[in-house]
Amino acid sequence: MQILPTLDEKDVHVLLLDPAGPAHSRVHELLRREGMDVVCRQSAEMMLEVLEARCRINQVDMVICCTLQKGMSAGQFVRRAKATPAMQGVPVLMLTEDVSSRVELDCFESGADAYLSSSAHSDLLLLRIRTLLHLAEEKRQLHPQWHMRRARVVIVRAPDDETLLDFWNDPSIMDHENSRDGTEEAGLGELLWRDGHTVTSVTRSSDLLNGGWLTGPDGPDCIVLEDIQDNETDLAFCRLLDQRRQALREQGGTPFRILCIIQAARFRGESCVAFLEAGLEDLVPSDMTPMVLALRIRAMVRRRRENEAFHQREMERQQSALALEAAQAQASLAEALARANKELAKANEELVQTQARLVQTAKMASLGELVAGIAHEINNPLAFTLGHADTVERCLHWMDTVVQDEDGQTRIRRARDRLAAMKTGLGRIRDLVVRLRRFSRLEEGEWRMVDVGEAIETGLALVRHRLGRSIAVDCQLEAPRQLVCQETLFHQAVMNLIANAADALNDMRREGQKHHDGLIRIATRLYDDVYEITVSDNGPGIKESIRPWIFDPFFTTKAQGEGTGLGLSIVHGIVQAHGGTIDVTDACEAGDGCQKDGQTNGGRGAYFVIRLPVHETAEGWAVREPERYRAQEEVKTA
Repeated sequence: MQILPTLDEKDVHVLLLDPAGPAHSRVHELLRREGMDVVCRQSAEMMLEVLEARCRINQVDMVICCTLQKGMSAGQFVRRAKATPAMQGVPVLMLTEDVSSRVELDCFESGADAYLSSSAHSDLLLLRIRTLLHLAEEKRQLHPQWHMRRARVVIVRAPDDETLLDFWNDPSIMDHENSRDGTEEAGLGELLWRDGHTVTSVTRSSDLLNGGWLTGPDGPDCIVLEDIQDNETDLAFCRLLDQRRQALREQGGTPFRILCIIQAARFRGESCVAFLEAGLEDLVPSDMTPMVLALRIRAMVRRRRENEAFHQREMERQQSALALEAAQAQASLAEALARANKELAKANEELVQTQARLVQTAKMASLGELVAGIAHEINNPLAFTLGHADTVERCLHWMDTVVQDEDGQTRIRRARDRLAAMKTGLGRIRDLVVRLRRFSRLEEGEWRMVDVGEAIETGLALVRHRLGRSIAVDCQLEAPRQLVCQETLFHQAVMNLIANAADALNDMRREGQKHHDGLIRIATRLYDDVYEITVSDNGPGIKESIRPWIFDPFFTTKAQGEGTGLGLSIVHGIVQAHGGTIDVTDACEAGDGCQKDGQTNGGRGAYFVIRLPVHETAEGWAVREPERYRAQEEVKTA
């Protein structure tokens, strides 16, 4: 049974680091026999050169490292190899004769992906290699553009300590004092360089904190401060450096680490709280050996890189979540489009109705602004005019006591009559402004208790100019006057129906078809949890052939330039918003509008009836809000 698919061995490029050399390496012979392209070197330094050249042409699929006896250790080689950006995602297998837990920990701490005994069976070794290659291929498919930079360590020296600047700026220069005879321990710079870090040394100064090199994409992973004293100058420098680090954290980046080297006597003999309060993360004495110090720096860099990798994975997770949400939204959109294609006619009708409501809403908003301005401009002169009228009235009263002749008394009475008529007209102006402001408040989304009688009166006041003296209005309000609904929309619906009836009666009179007084009848009644509002007239009525389209936006029977065709469409939308229905028929068929005092009026008349579902609440009768009512019904059903 084959667990993994067979790889095309000719396309696999393996780098093998084996002290035995290609002529005596068992692993080299095994991989060549499988058809893989294998390059074998005996020393880590030579393999690093091959690795760099192969990475430039993207011909490294796997690195196998055997236990090294001299020079750079296997762990140091793996760290150097993993620090190469092109090696991100390339698996590293370590082969060792020692399979103890200590060796295993050192293997994975160096960055290797797996380890195996050098004496393992060839089939097991080949299976492990193929498994690592498959996993690496899957990782490359998930992160095809992943790049990893080398870790950067910056050594900040005291201003008077510039003797080793050349060494730190060129890590390839050996520390001759420590490795002159080849037996002394390597210096800190060489150790960090062997680990694959980029090491730079700079002199401490205030200018060092300026610029974007600390917080930019090429910023350091770890900053090592040498010979820091507890004087105010050095501590201030540390605090400023910590502020730059905090700024990087606030920007969403991963802050660099700070390690401080202080005098050994100061480290062991006195309190170091002042250094920690200045923002330093770690303190070490000056007599710490380079090997231990390199391990300390290596751990800080590793923690910083792990945090950076975690941040990157979190960003990828968020991007994946966003992509999933976008896919789900796209799927929902596709379903909605499929449903829309099935009901295209209905969707178009709803769109046109929505556009009509938007037009009407914009008109009402403009009307509200206009009325507010008119009210402000009218109220001020209206107020002092009424005040002056009271003053004139008092003067006339005084003159009535002073003037005794008949002619003077006649003039005073005439002036009082004119003044009373003037105050009556001013009162009408004031009432009209109040009704306009009440009508144009635009509170479509707010449900409140509405006085139905007052709402109808307001609508009549606004279309009074259309009624004139020849059209009478008869109101029969049998239903409760208080009703919870959307106030402004209620006003607008009733007013539009009254306006349409008035226009139909006036058109009929202008065409010479009617020689009687017009009649508009408004009635309300309550039955079986239905609040019914009817508006009828004794005009020409609505032809049955056009009734299916009278509620369509922009449909009108009026002459060009005299109607927009939005009135009945808005009424239909308002009634639907209240969860109700609206129907139209002939007034004669409905038994209304044709007879008045036993005499026919001659017109068929139009009869509009609005039915709203209502229920009784603690506040009184209220229209059932469609969404809330639907949710209540679903709960009852469940």
